[in-house]
Amino acid sequence: MNYKLSPSDLTFLYESCKRCFYFRVVHSITQPSIPLPSIFSRIANLLKDYYDGKRTSELHNLLPPGIISHGEQYVKSTPIHSANRQNSCYINGRFDIVVSFDDGTYGVIDFKTGSPKEESTSLYSRQLHAYAYALEHPAPGALRLAPVTKLGLLYFYPSGISQTNNETLSYTTDITLIEINKDEQGFLQFMDEVLGIVEAPQAPELSRKCPWCGYIGKLSNSVPEQAY
Repeated sequence: MNYKLSPSDLTFLYESCKRCFYFRVVHSITQPSIPLPSIFSRIANLLKDYYDGKRTSELHNLLPPGIISHGEQYVKSTPIHSANRQNSCYINGRFDIVVSFDDGTYGVIDFKTGSPKEESTSLYSRQLHAYAYALEHPAPGALRLAPVTKLGLLYFYPSGISQTNNETLSYTTDITLIEINKDEQGFLQFMDEVLGIVEAPQAPELSRKCPWCGYIGKLSNSVPEQAY
């Protein structure tokens, strides 16, 4: 098997419930979804449109000289193999933006609305590494941008309000860039762990941290056997 993996699933879904992750990847069974308020999509789209084609100095002063060259494009990697596993996997997803630096290298940046948290940053590192790997090791016909030398999370957190008239109100935000040290070897070791989960003959046990697993566990204990 060559399992398809979404970069976003490698973050909170994998960390919170490997059983739900297993069912999503192996059987295409997803957790019930709770739609996010459309305001978050609106903010994300406005940010990407605003920064498209701008110099990195306008994005954040800690970035090397370059231009925001690619926004919201799909990536697909070649199969990822591990000597310890019988199966393989590949990355398939869509990044926020890619920066083309003046020295000919690239950076993958993900936009986040909120304040930086160390735990979240560690999980999002997996997502950024997945995009970088797919860009540097693309499947035939997929987008290739290499080498990727910078990975980063750009956080936008509301910090103030201003109003010029009774029809327009503006928010100001604090902008924080969190750089992620690129470690492809560490990412591939993590992918070996992921493959060990998805190629197992049975799904992992119910997770105590997962509300959906908890619900299923309570339901199975409360429904009479003859109801099945």
